[in-house]
Amino acid sequence: MQKIIKDDRSYVWHPYASASDKNPIYPVKKAKGTYIYLETGEKLIDGMSSWWCVINGYNHPRLNKAIKNQISKFSHVMFGGFTHKPAVELAKKINEITPASLQKVFFSDSGSVSVEVAMKFAVQYWHSQSLIKKKKFLTVKNGYHGDTMGTMSISDPVNGMHKMFEKSLLKQFYVSSPESIEDYKRDKSRSLKEMETKLIDKHAEIAAVVIEPILQGAGGMRIYHPDYLSQLKKLCKKYNVLLILDEIATGFGRTGKLFGFKHAKIVPDILCLGKSLTGGYMSLAATVVSKKIAKSISNKEPGIFMHGPTYMANPLACSVAIENINLLFSYKWEDKIKNIEKILKIGLKKISKNNAIKEYRVIGAIGILEMKDKVNVSSIQKKFVEHGIWLRPFSNLIYLMPPYIISQKDLKFLLNQLENVINLEY
Repeated sequence: MQKIIKDDRSYVWHPYASASDKNPIYPVKKAKGTYIYLETGEKLIDGMSSWWCVINGYNHPRLNKAIKNQISKFSHVMFGGFTHKPAVELAKKINEITPASLQKVFFSDSGSVSVEVAMKFAVQYWHSQSLIKKKKFLTVKNGYHGDTMGTMSISDPVNGMHKMFEKSLLKQFYVSSPESIEDYKRDKSRSLKEMETKLIDKHAEIAAVVIEPILQGAGGMRIYHPDYLSQLKKLCKKYNVLLILDEIATGFGRTGKLFGFKHAKIVPDILCLGKSLTGGYMSLAATVVSKKIAKSISNKEPGIFMHGPTYMANPLACSVAIENINLLFSYKWEDKIKNIEKILKIGLKKISKNNAIKEYRVIGAIGILEMKDKVNVSSIQKKFVEHGIWLRPFSNLIYLMPPYIISQKDLKFLLNQLENVINLEY
């Protein structure tokens, strides 16, 4: 075990970390259901779904079988000039669960790339309409859409992680983020008025508005009112810009609806999916575009879309994604999410009495503690492991996104141990 850690320190660069990072690192031996087992013998309840993707738990027999069945046939084949059953079936499945106006599915490797693809689709669509000046994007502050160059340009430039790259990025348009639900109920005019003012002024240059529906994820875990999305859709239509919804984090039931935009009963022009798509088994994402966009791009020179990841529509990933979606619909996932939401509200309300906590927020299978000060991740994570739970805070946020299959007993244990750790740390 010590050799693993030593070699890791020598050769591996971890996410959002220094190359000489000295924070604790925990070698994983195996994972099953909602549990992660460490080489050192600890058994941890996963409260993160491995960055929000393992919705049906680890090492699920149905998902394992889907991978094994496909790998016995072929694990990969280029998607240029070829097609295969898993890709076709998955595209059809996505069509079945998304609005009828969305049709064509473009597969890629990760959520960040799916948003990049969406941005390229938007620009090329307006080019096909002979509106070539519409090539910029409008978004809101405190958003996060990925770490690639295009997505960095539409992620929060001040409070986000990409400030040092600011002068290397394309300049986009920003307005204030949506208010909290309570603030929106009191006065919904500020953020929407700012959005409309920017659209009035710059709509001739704007290809699309890009936003995370209902929940702003890694930019601050902010929950906002569904009516904001409804009004935003109207503004996009009024000022002739597309609406791109980034459902990487919110898709496949996480907020209590199958997709975040269903809270507002709207339909995007372009939809980005990822994370939970394969249940945490393989890296796969999808960008779904409307029939109108697909037809316009295809009927205008050059008539093709210039993007093609090497591992696009990987058969293993597509196979497990199909089974993961089928598995989700095989049980009453909505009831499970409602139950998780109820337990999270009770538990976090109790925990939030600690004076170090500013407030708590819950939506669906997402629970958030906003601390008054930045969290010492190294210190608190060590205590989490000692107490048998796995959470990964960032900035001043401690949040929970457990697998949907988590038992009430394990979820309550997770919350109880979280309370114990917070009381020790603060």
